Amino acid sequence: MNIVEEFLREFHWEVIIKTGLRVFVMMVFAWIAMKVLQKSLHRLENRLIIKSVEEGEPPSESQKRIETIVRLIKQGVFLALWLTIGLVILKEFGVEVAPILASAGVVGLAVGFGAQNLVRDVIAGFFVILENQIRVGDVAIINGTGGLVERINFRTTVLRDQAGVVHIFPNGSISTLSNLTSEWSAYVFDIGIAYAENTDHVIEIMQEVGSDMLQDSKFGKYMIEALEIFGVDKFDQSAVIIKGRIKTKPIRQWDVGREFLRRIKYAFDKNNIEIPFPHRSVYFGEKSKAFHVQLLEKMQEQGADHTS
Repeated sequence: MNIVEEFLREFHWEVIIKTGLRVFVMMVFAWIAMKVLQKSLHRLENRLIIKSVEEGEPPSESQKRIETIVRLIKQGVFLALWLTIGLVILKEFGVEVAPILASAGVVGLAVGFGAQNLVRDVIAGFFVILENQIRVGDVAIINGTGGLVERINFRTTVLRDQAGVVHIFPNGSISTLSNLTSEWSAYVFDIGIAYAENTDHVIEIMQEVGSDMLQDSKFGKYMIEALEIFGVDKFDQSAVIIKGRIKTKPIRQWDVGREFLRRIKYAFDKNNIEIPFPHRSVYFGEKSKAFHVQLLEKMQEQGADHTS
C-alpha cells in the first residue's frame, strides 16, 4: 500500500489535469475541424457539379468524376489533420517531436529515392482524375487493352474486359488512353453491297431503317441524332462499301449498332439487295482441269450410267 501511495505522490496532478484539458480541447478542435472540412468539401462538390452541368456535361458523368476527386482530397486532408493533432498531443505529453520529424524527413527522402515510380504513378493519377480523361463506368482502351473502367485510384486504373479479366495499369505507365464513351459515342459501320446494286437506292433504304429506329420507343432514346450516311467509301474486291455513323448516348453504341445491322439484313432481304461474299476457284496445277470442269464431267458420267 505504501508503494502505491508513493507512486501516486510522485504525480503532479495539477499538471496532469491541465494537460488532459489541453488534449481534450485539441480533440474537440480536431472534431470540429473535421466536420467543417466535410461540409466545405460537400459544398465544393455541389458547386463543381453545378458548374459542370452548366458547361454541358451530363449530371451523372460529372458526379462520378467529382466524387472521385473530392474523395481523394478528403483522404489527404484528414490524414494531414490527424497527423498534426497526433504530433501536438505527443508534445503535450512531453515527447520531443523534433527527432520524430527529422526521422520522418530522412525516411521520406529515402522512400522518395526508392519509390520514384510510385510518385510518378500518383502524380499521373491525379492529372487523369483532374483533367477528366476517364471516369468510372467509361469504356476505354489503355495501352491497347480495352475494357470497362471499374476503379480510378491515385496509383492505378482498373479495367475489366468482356471476358471478365481484370487489368490493372499503374497510372505512370499509361502511354496511350482512348475513351470510347466521353460525352457521346458513335457506331461506325461499313456495309458492302454488290456492284450491280443501285447505291442511291440502297442509301435510301438505310436511311429509312435509321429513321424507324429513331422513332422506336426502345432504341430511339439511345440515339442522339438521325443516321449519318457518309456515302460510298471504297470499291472492295467483291463489294461496294458504304460508310455511315450513328451517334448515341455514352456506352449505347453497341446496342444500337447491333439492332441496326439486324434491321438492315431484313430490309436488304425484302428489297432483294445482294450482300456479296468472296468467291474462289480451286485449281490443282497446269495438268489438272478446273474444279467446275471436273464436276461437270463427273455429273455427265453419272447421267450416262443412269441412262444405260
